[in-house]
Amino acid sequence: MFNMIIPAFIVGGVICVIGQLLMDLTKPKFTPAHVLVAFVTGGAILGALGLYEPLVKIGGAGASIPLSGFGYSLAKGAMEAVGERGIIGAFSGGVEATAVGIAAAVFFGYLMSVAFKPKG
Repeated sequence: MFNMIIPAFIVGGVICVIGQLLMDLTKPKFTPAHVLVAFVTGGAILGALGLYEPLVKIGGAGASIPLSGFGYSLAKGAMEAVGERGIIGAFSGGVEATAVGIAAAVFFGYLMSVAFKPKG
């Protein structure tokens, strides 16, 4: 069990440190929105180049849960669908591969908006 937890913690922590360093050390400042876009895009590019897969094998959830893992899943799904359905798979494969995560985010976001009163 610990042989899975420690690498996940380290890989996930390094990804978070990279995001924090981007926000702290860049001029003009990277905002959280910039980091979101950079991580999803970076994960997709690294996934398409085959460089993110070894990170997922080493770090498990530490690499697949962060935003870069979402980008990786999009790219992986698109590449698999292209192999099965041709070029049309490039447009549908990424969404199919991440549909459960997207649906969960929408569902739990809705639950939170119903359960808690927003400030403002």
